[in-house]
Amino acid sequence: MSCSDDTEVLKPAGELTLQLPAGHEAVNMFGDVYGGWVASQLVLASEIRAGQEAQGRIATVSVGRMSFMSPVMCGTVLSFYTRVLERGNSSLRIQVEVWGRCPDGSELRKVTSTECVQVAIDRQGHIRSLPQQD
Repeated sequence: MSCSDDTEVLKPAGELTLQLPAGHEAVNMFGDVYGGWVASQLVLASEIRAGQEAQGRIATVSVGRMSFMSPVMCGTVLSFYTRVLERGNSSLRIQVEVWGRCPDGSELRKVTSTECVQVAIDRQGHIRSLPQQD
């Protein structure tokens, strides 16, 4: 496959927030990485980004639908890219894209993506306002 000027090259959108290899603890009975493990890391990436934006504690309100585009093999290095889509008074809607690179570094492909909603909370677990943006 060659790239020309009219060929769109897919690239991750957003900020690299989390990157880790999928290890043996994450595989299902067929040897592929369990989708639930990928989903939990995706939510963690969203929480990291929301915590930075909120400058403190947050809670996950919702996680959108995910479709997996291809199996993820053990050893794949997963990269989680986040982007704030909407900022409310106390909540953030964050898009997370998951990209995987084969262990030999040869292939980068999109694995899945979704949107998460996070809300800023105080130490007692009550909703609080997000800090003002600069």
